Amino acid sequence: MRLAGRVSAAIDVLTDIFERHRPASEALKDWGKAHRFAGSTDRHAIGTLVYDVLRRRNSLSFRMGSEAPRALALAGLRDVWGLSADAIAVMAEEEHGPGALTAEEGQALSRDLPPVLPVHVMGDVPEWLVPSYEKAFGPRAAEEGAALAQRAPVDLRVNLLKADRDQVLSALERFGAVEGPWSPLAVRIPATGPDTRNANVEVEPAHGMGWFEVQDAGSQVAALLSGVQPGMSVADICAGAGGKTLALAAMMKNEGRLVAHDLDRFRLRPIFERLTRAGVTNCEVISAQDKGKLEAAGPFDCVVIDAPCSGSGSWRRKPDAKWRLTPKQFAQRIKDQAQVLENGFQLAKAGGTILYITCSVLPEENTEQIATFMSYYKEMRIIPYKEHWERVIGGDVPASADGSQDTLLLTPARHDTDGFFMAVMRKGS
Repeated sequence: MRLAGRVSAAIDVLTDIFERHRPASEALKDWGKAHRFAGSTDRHAIGTLVYDVLRRRNSLSFRMGSEAPRALALAGLRDVWGLSADAIAVMAEEEHGPGALTAEEGQALSRDLPPVLPVHVMGDVPEWLVPSYEKAFGPRAAEEGAALAQRAPVDLRVNLLKADRDQVLSALERFGAVEGPWSPLAVRIPATGPDTRNANVEVEPAHGMGWFEVQDAGSQVAALLSGVQPGMSVADICAGAGGKTLALAAMMKNEGRLVAHDLDRFRLRPIFERLTRAGVTNCEVISAQDKGKLEAAGPFDCVVIDAPCSGSGSWRRKPDAKWRLTPKQFAQRIKDQAQVLENGFQLAKAGGTILYITCSVLPEENTEQIATFMSYYKEMRIIPYKEHWERVIGGDVPASADGSQDTLLLTPARHDTDGFFMAVMRKGS
């Protein structure tokens, strides 16, 4: 397929996403099934344009004065892919292309945008969330939002139960793998453009042998900040598919007791194969139906809470979720977080720690949630993250993106990771 056909396909996929309110991954998968003639390189280019448009939806619609899929795709070629207005006009009239530009489209693609725009446009942030962004980042709100609207690299965590970082770097050298930021276990493969297919690292022999798992560097830091050690008793009570569970097991060197639990049995289901591949032998998986068993297994030295959240920190990777989030859903997530924090308090032993994590940059889910929790549970004490980092991770200590001295917020703009919030607390006797 030529570019013209790929653009037309992207417009069709975007139309499907908007009209049927579908996840982008499902719409792209169905388009591929219905158009078997499209090769993998074509599908990659189409998917890249779709995701680029979704990341930058507000700013692209501002340029065009329209939220129509065609307008957004054309603007994506201009502002993300770097094509000139003249080149886009020529492409549009080619065979299988989206059709000749209107005079209005040509003018919109040719004009220079004002240097100062509203935060929700410059930062490609849902307008109703701008107050939250400004509360977290002040005058940097648009900058932080814009960084979450860029393509993301592929990050991997080296599994020290099976390999070391040099082995993984060597195995993935042809993909341009380099050391990742902040985590001593991170390996990074740079983000690709529309003409270079993504590295499918999960089909590599090294992955099959359990040498690494796909995990953002920020998520790796979150697990490391738990400070768990061999011989401890640890509960990961929002384990999901087990990414952090695997990291905790490696930190414990398979020594001690590790319990993984999640209320969603569908999210938890992949953990079994992942534990086996990674060589984890000290983990017990407790399903949603056996919550009483989790309570009986406590108390724990450390309770890890990767809380349900808006996912705003991962909008580089799941940009369609940015526009599907509603105030009602956001409010429910905050209630869910309060509940799992209460559960974590009950499971932690006196003198034990609770690590609260979100993949969010929004203060309502982060600092404000922790402040509310600690106002109810007076025996909890924050462990300032800087001194804790020096003790359990070592090396350079990052400054929190929200300016906090007690809790840590990592963001793409400041730390080149996904957005992750971490608070380490100790339970008094």
